[in-house]
Amino acid sequence: MLTAPLCVRCGDAQPSWRAAGPLCPRCLDRPPPYAIARSAGRYEGPLRTILHAFKYGRQRSLAEPLAALVEHAASDLLGSADALVPVPLHPTRSFERGFNQADDVARHLHRPVWRLLRRARPGRPQASLPAADRYANVKAAFAIAPGWTRWPGPGARRLVGATVVLVDDVMTTGATIDACSRVLLDAGVRRVGALTVARAVASQPSRPHRQPRPSRARHR
Repeated sequence: MLTAPLCVRCGDAQPSWRAAGPLCPRCLDRPPPYAIARSAGRYEGPLRTILHAFKYGRQRSLAEPLAALVEHAASDLLGSADALVPVPLHPTRSFERGFNQADDVARHLHRPVWRLLRRARPGRPQASLPAADRYANVKAAFAIAPGWTRWPGPGARRLVGATVVLVDDVMTTGATIDACSRVLLDAGVRRVGALTVARAVASQPSRPHRQPRPSRARHR
């Protein structure tokens, strides 16, 4: 499980020396568009094995216990949400897999599920790409699903000003969550949070970087 200290924005684990610092280096360098993200545990060990069985082994019965982990880790974030928004798969990949793992988890989190997003174009699986290429891979990959932006339809009225929480299985660099968040905010959503079953914890230094000592040379 992920335990404090955590980045208050993205939820990444922080080394103990940064316990007093609210943001991790990645969020300081590139502030994400979402308000807060949380994960139930690290993407390693038994949790990684279970997620692979769920996602690739098609053991869909695992969705409910995985959702229970998420609910335990972030009940406050769920309680503030008007609805949950599963991160979509491209129709081709959804057909090949037979289900969307994010949607399966979201349906067990006891909140309304709004399928606001669609995958606008296919892309390579994020897991197959180095971190530097993941943001480019999801650029313009997502759009609002048909019907949700037709004003003054009921979908558009619910969307504008809403607080929604994105749901996915794994967060690594955060590129997918970032891309989905930007689309939702551009469409009028007021606040976006994100929940994942697991996250890949960024590698961080074991101690703080020391500032160079000031030169003792005298000015002439």
